[in-house]
Amino acid sequence: MDPSEPRNMLETSGGSQRGSVSSSAARHSEVLIYLVNDSVIQISLENLMTLTAGELSRTVREALQLPDQAQEIFSLWLISPFLELQLKPKHLPYKLSRQWPDLLYRFTKCSVDDIVRDEPSLQYRKNVFFPKGKELQIEDEGILRLLYAEAKFNILEGRYPYDLEDCLKLGALACRIELGPFDQDQHNQDFLREKLDLFLPTHLCKKHGGFLATFRPRGAKQHGYEEGLLESFRQLVDNAACEESGALKLHYRAYLEKCHLLLYYGSAMFTGEIDKPVQSFLHRNGRKLVTIAISLDGVSVMDSKEKCVLLTLGFHELSWEYTSSENQDTDDILWLEFDGEEAGAVVNKLLKIYSKQAELMSGMIDYCINFNSAFETPPAQDAVAAKPPRPKEKRGKLKRQNSVVCNRIQQLSTIDYVEEGKEIKRVKPKRAASFFTRQLSQGPASYSAVEVTEPLEQG
Repeated sequence: MDPSEPRNMLETSGGSQRGSVSSSAARHSEVLIYLVNDSVIQISLENLMTLTAGELSRTVREALQLPDQAQEIFSLWLISPFLELQLKPKHLPYKLSRQWPDLLYRFTKCSVDDIVRDEPSLQYRKNVFFPKGKELQIEDEGILRLLYAEAKFNILEGRYPYDLEDCLKLGALACRIELGPFDQDQHNQDFLREKLDLFLPTHLCKKHGGFLATFRPRGAKQHGYEEGLLESFRQLVDNAACEESGALKLHYRAYLEKCHLLLYYGSAMFTGEIDKPVQSFLHRNGRKLVTIAISLDGVSVMDSKEKCVLLTLGFHELSWEYTSSENQDTDDILWLEFDGEEAGAVVNKLLKIYSKQAELMSGMIDYCINFNSAFETPPAQDAVAAKPPRPKEKRGKLKRQNSVVCNRIQQLSTIDYVEEGKEIKRVKPKRAASFFTRQLSQGPASYSAVEVTEPLEQG
């Protein structure tokens, strides 16, 4: 099915229109569950209205013939272009699908027409709260294949920004998985050029072609991404003693392991806006559309248009706060506070994220920190006494300064503060506590911040 077409989550024997689902007479229902690659699982159910997400997820797992382990690895999500929500096991998918217009009104900027037309699909995808460290211990090929497909989708769509050389390596692994072992008679540049968008991010493929490609002289030698992809594919060598099933598992794990290097792997995604830095003496700035990715590892803010990271922080590197707006037409605000520098001085930077999903993001951060704390193993007392506390280390700069995964602090419009006496002043080196009460209170926090003496300005 074309992903651009509206997709109904629920169908009944009486048709696929939303109104038919609400009929109390329709006892037998057909439920459509989508995988990330847009393939569909159709399940016949009774008592749909009272069926929980946990029960439905178990039915999907059985339909896919996955082991019991999949129950903690995958979850059901309600997905539309405007909002993505992971369902808890106790949630009622039918009830939430009926409440979708109310959720769009509360958590998005959708127009009335969008709210009326939009209908979510029910998707089976990775559970945000399944630690990525446990993924590489998975042996079941079906589970690994689903995790790989989801990671690849996020890479190709630019939801996981990655540098070109890394995308070429991932693309080569995808070629090996989907095309089989490298065959020099079949796999050449012309062959890959026709399939480039199946293995490399869409925005890179568009940049590669572009309007100016029309003006290249005929016969001119063109070295495109297919050349680098072909070379990376050629360099993948399988163990001769390994069967194809075992080789595929190794390649699935290799793909996932490379994606694990990204802090935003496995994140829940939210939308928002940030202020652009002042760019002229006329003080024209405006706002930039951003994607906020929150995972068990931290928070990332990404440029939605340019497909690059603006800011990525572990939970020990930030404090945060959520402030709601009394005006329905005004966005709520998620504040992020973190260490930075200004004019050679160490300061605390405040980033203001405007979003109707600010409340969801704040709750997600809270839950991730509590989740991590619950699973941390406290060190033995004698080990703590034997080792002195580690000094705070300053993170080194990335070797590739123009990397799309590198922080771009200069592209952020932040409020910079330090503490001096009882007053908050700009760009002073002395610092104390945090503006906000919400911060990581346990673990090796390297972050310290300023203390506020009067309420933080909103709006």
